[in-house]
Amino acid sequence: MKSPLLTAFVALALISPAAAQKAKPVTTKAAANSRAAPATQPADSAPLAALFEAYWEDQARLDPLAATARGDSRYNDQLPNDQTQASRNEYVAFAQRYLAALRQFDRAKLSANDRLSYDVCEYELKTGLEYNRFNSWMMPFNQFVFSFTNTFPLLGSGTGGQPFKTTQDYDNWLGRLRQFPALIDSAISNYRRGMRAGVVLPKAVVVKMLPQLRALSPADPTASVFYGPVATFPPAVSAADRARLTPLYREAIGRDATAPYRKLADFLEAEYLPKTRSSSGINALPGGPEMYAFLVRAVTTTQVSPAEVARTGEQEVKRLRGEMERVKQQVGFKGDLPAFFAHLNTDPQFRPFKTPEEVLAVYRGVQAKIEPNLKMMFGQVPKTGFEVRRTEAFREASASAQYNQGLPDGSRPGIFYVPIPDVTQYNVTSGMESLFLHEAIPGHHYQISLMQENTALPKFRRFGGNVAYVEGWALYTESLGKELGLYTDPYQYMGRLKDEMHRAIRLVVDVHLHTGQMTREQAIQYMMANKGDTEAEATAEIERYMVIPGQALGYKVGELKIQELRARYEKQLGKQFSLRDFHDELLKDGSLPLLVLERKMDEWAARQR
Repeated sequence: MKSPLLTAFVALALISPAAAQKAKPVTTKAAANSRAAPATQPADSAPLAALFEAYWEDQARLDPLAATARGDSRYNDQLPNDQTQASRNEYVAFAQRYLAALRQFDRAKLSANDRLSYDVCEYELKTGLEYNRFNSWMMPFNQFVFSFTNTFPLLGSGTGGQPFKTTQDYDNWLGRLRQFPALIDSAISNYRRGMRAGVVLPKAVVVKMLPQLRALSPADPTASVFYGPVATFPPAVSAADRARLTPLYREAIGRDATAPYRKLADFLEAEYLPKTRSSSGINALPGGPEMYAFLVRAVTTTQVSPAEVARTGEQEVKRLRGEMERVKQQVGFKGDLPAFFAHLNTDPQFRPFKTPEEVLAVYRGVQAKIEPNLKMMFGQVPKTGFEVRRTEAFREASASAQYNQGLPDGSRPGIFYVPIPDVTQYNVTSGMESLFLHEAIPGHHYQISLMQENTALPKFRRFGGNVAYVEGWALYTESLGKELGLYTDPYQYMGRLKDEMHRAIRLVVDVHLHTGQMTREQAIQYMMANKGDTEAEATAEIERYMVIPGQALGYKVGELKIQELRARYEKQLGKQFSLRDFHDELLKDGSLPLLVLERKMDEWAARQR
């Protein structure tokens, strides 16, 4: 669900600006005809549905990588260069055109479902247009795992979203890869423009990029991650095609993958690194404070200010430290909280695993344990399949546990990936139960699958999303652990508290980093003191926040909003409140901006009365 335009900063489901010249003109005559007086309960508007369908189709053309991730194979050979000024201008024209067409509809006369679609579409377009006012394009890539230079190899490895099942799939990838060098050249040009404008990345993160890029440019093409599809041809590719494709892939990997990655690494090391900044936050950049205030609003999908976010984070950190103290006392640990953290991190009793399969078995056991209680909490459950898998070896050393969505046609299940680079170091107190609830069931798997399966929604809502809702829901589901029969082990509950503390800390350090109140080093120490992370773990997290300002705020803000709504309706409705109905209503309309979600849920609660 990540798009090239905003992935690194807001992770909103907006389209890439690339290739907007291919977008069809919007026909607005039908929209004008939709102004006829509605019935008491207006039906969904066919002209508006046609507009949304055109909007979706143009998004697929404009962002072929997002289309591929959704299982739309029509553009699998395309990689538009979204690093150019022309592409940014084209996106602005595209968004303005659709926004004008949308506003020809009288929102007050639309059905409830269409009003939600109108609000979400308007929010996406307005946010995308505002984002384009800023200069983040001068810092195209970074060290974080979701940076394009790190996700592109996953596509080409044969184990990601890019299919490698037929000969045509193999030819498609060669076509897509062929366009990669031009994109890297444009990105280097953007870096140089940033150097001249004083818009550059922090030195600490550029240092981390260099080994990543060097690892993706081996001299031997067969040692490249991009050689994976050739190393394991599927049966559908004939012997003759294998003989044809193998030398083509070796040549393409060297020319279109290795060489561009090496060129980028050489540029960053020789030219860019000496010009990088020592500051940690974007407040130090031209226009930085204004951009950060926008990102906070965009990510949280609220009108909250950075200062308000930080205050909330500080309150949550204090509350969670109190809960952690109670767990420490419950298990009889005599030292202070930092000593308890060290005990959890180092005592061998908490690292009992001998094989990766033992780790996966624990997660599958969590699924079996919560299954009976899920039926009491959810009336609607997804049809999409679900699996727990170990993360692939080539990426698990630097990967986090994650959920990869399935496809609604059943051709791909939702997958909970668990990295286990060293099974002897896998710690049971890391929050295994809460992690499963968040990344798998009923977190991301339920929310994303139910959304994708809901054909009553226009496609941009079925396959879109925003951080505050998607991650807010997943974090909220961690709080359901006790109701689902989990957290009976105090150490697992401690893992849950550490996970929630992780998101609360983000509210403090992200704001303080990007408003100049904390340095990188101070933020690292703050995280270590309040959660017990090792220095390496805390450093990786803080450097993530440094390069995608505001993105991590959505998790906790979204969770707190959902908890606030639940408490409000429990009080308002009393015995009329149904937790199962509350959850079903939260999930049935897909990912909504929090401002839209709250209005919708208030209307639902009024109907219950």
